[in-house]
Amino acid sequence: MRIFPILMGLVLSFAALANSEVQTTDDLAINKTYDLFSEAFDKLNATLIGEAYTESACYIPERHDKEIIRGRDAIVSVYEKFFGKIRSKNARIEVDFRVIDRSRAGDSVTDVGYYLIRFHPASDTGEPVSEYAGKFVTVSRKQADGNWLLSIDSSNRSEPKFYYQTQPVGELYFGQRFNSPDMAKKP
Repeated sequence: MRIFPILMGLVLSFAALANSEVQTTDDLAINKTYDLFSEAFDKLNATLIGEAYTESACYIPERHDKEIIRGRDAIVSVYEKFFGKIRSKNARIEVDFRVIDRSRAGDSVTDVGYYLIRFHPASDTGEPVSEYAGKFVTVSRKQADGNWLLSIDSSNRSEPKFYYQTQPVGELYFGQRFNSPDMAKKP
């Protein structure tokens, strides 16, 4: 009679281990979205941004005077305009993310976190590098091919200090592209 509880415990342990491995694999796949955004910003390439979204994705911009943008092509168009403005100034831009929470429901994952953008003006302007930060909420959906794509993306502004104060959480994406300004001042 004692063998049944032991066997059941082993079965449940193996199931939990298998689920944990799938979750870790999914976390790594979802985290690739943030690397893709960073690459797109580095290259000012809106086509790369499009690779992160489902065909029917919704993007909720931070500005109160802008409507919700629906569809991958419309989202890519917004980034093309944005990147075009950066190019026209002969500037460059970087972005990084730090996820603080990830909630799962089947093949859907909601991420909550902070982002930081650094704007590098053209060197001949003499202007300093500037930073912009914000909070974001995204919903990713697992596709039939196993990839995770954004179906909902929203953001609003925040102080850069919140990005810098964030601590890593498990396997969640934690960008380390930007050091805290306080760290840069230390010898």
